[in-house]
Amino acid sequence: MTGSLLQTTTLTKRFGGLLVTDSVSIDVRPGELHAIIGPNGAGKTTLINQLSGELQADAGEVLFSGQRVTALPIHQRARRGLLRSYQITSVFEDFTVLENTVFAAMGAKGHAFQFWKPMLAREDLVAIAREALGVTNLLARADTLASELAYGERRQLELAMALAAQPQVLLLDEPMAGMSVQESAGVVQLLKKLKGTYSILLIEHDMDAVFALADRITVLVYGKALFSGTPDQIRNDPEVRAVYLGDEAKV
Repeated sequence: MTGSLLQTTTLTKRFGGLLVTDSVSIDVRPGELHAIIGPNGAGKTTLINQLSGELQADAGEVLFSGQRVTALPIHQRARRGLLRSYQITSVFEDFTVLENTVFAAMGAKGHAFQFWKPMLAREDLVAIAREALGVTNLLARADTLASELAYGERRQLELAMALAAQPQVLLLDEPMAGMSVQESAGVVQLLKKLKGTYSILLIEHDMDAVFALADRITVLVYGKALFSGTPDQIRNDPEVRAVYLGDEAKV
């Protein structure tokens, strides 16, 4: 893994007098899973909002495939291959799993939504959708209405919709939140399967999952990137260990 597919330079965001991301410089390399950890209020979600385009940075730059995308809105970043899953994915309850995934593929590619034409008539998009459902272990549920899915399956559908958009980088904000131990284990196995094919920036509170998945980890504290390194380097760094000692050190 060489070079950087996604990179930030001194990315900064303020809300009034509160500095939420403080000159954050990180990068994601091709095929890498880079995890961001830190206590509640560290600025993790604000950072991912700036990367996806949901929030505009007050200062600094976001580079994607060597191009400045700092000022681009969400949909333009997504069509370039920088895609956020989970928190902003819209699932249509009355559509089937397959229809939702085809719809995501259509939107990401900028196709006009021709509602007078059956969605599933687009064989190329159906093939992309079925491949994404196969990867996320949902192909057997393709004809099920989204409203009938269990919570864990719904999160799988959201990821399948992201994959159907054929991203280069996936931005995942707490994909295991609210899941049972068994469901979380399934997501860990799925992300292991995706590593190498996709570059992934992961925010996650489950430290067992983070250390099982990450190639690199960045610790974010009070909006600043305190330390970046391999999982072993993170475990053994005395400053990082000190930050997370005691009850206030939940990540």
